Amino acid sequence: MNIACPLCTSHHIEHYYRDKKRTYQRCLQCNLIFVPDEYHLAQAQEKQVYDFHENSLQDAGYRKFLDKLLAPLSQRLAPHARGLDFGCGPGPTIKPMMEEQGFSVNNYDIYYANNPAALSRHYDFITCTEAIEHFSRPGKELSRLDSLLESGGFLGIMTKRATTKDAFSQWHYKNDPTHICFFSEATFRWLADWLNYDVDFPGNDTVILQKR
Repeated sequence: MNIACPLCTSHHIEHYYRDKKRTYQRCLQCNLIFVPDEYHLAQAQEKQVYDFHENSLQDAGYRKFLDKLLAPLSQRLAPHARGLDFGCGPGPTIKPMMEEQGFSVNNYDIYYANNPAALSRHYDFITCTEAIEHFSRPGKELSRLDSLLESGGFLGIMTKRATTKDAFSQWHYKNDPTHICFFSEATFRWLADWLNYDVDFPGNDTVILQKR
């Protein structure tokens, strides 16, 4: 099978699962589960899906959801730390939430905050909430985020984690057509070794990596 893993570029790939709409492959090196390119939406179609997302600072439920990552991340940060919210979406909420605590945050999103200058600076922390599962080339994007982090900096990620094949077959998360990469705890441990980070899992769908 001449398919390369979009995270680690290995060709050691196995068929993992098939549903009525797509097939899913699994990398035997990094354990990433991914959807082959032919099932990826065009950018215009992808943005149409994102345009329906209704997230805002005034939504107490959404703030509580984000706090699953932001609370443990904030405890690790020095006062006035500088951050980037990568993939902030149409209703950026992390920036004001973190600025309430005295941190400074830039937004970046290919569709909603396409500000290349934000990717030319260095940061003490980067957040990526419910975005990594949309990356068509996660290896490339995570390498870019690594290049923006100061030594000792933190990368905070929120995404639901894959567990077993039986659970995957019933998993609603895979049914979103914009979700094309699925990370497990083993994948994040591989990522930490690859990028030379320490890794911690404060919750079932959160991970915090610290650059060594």
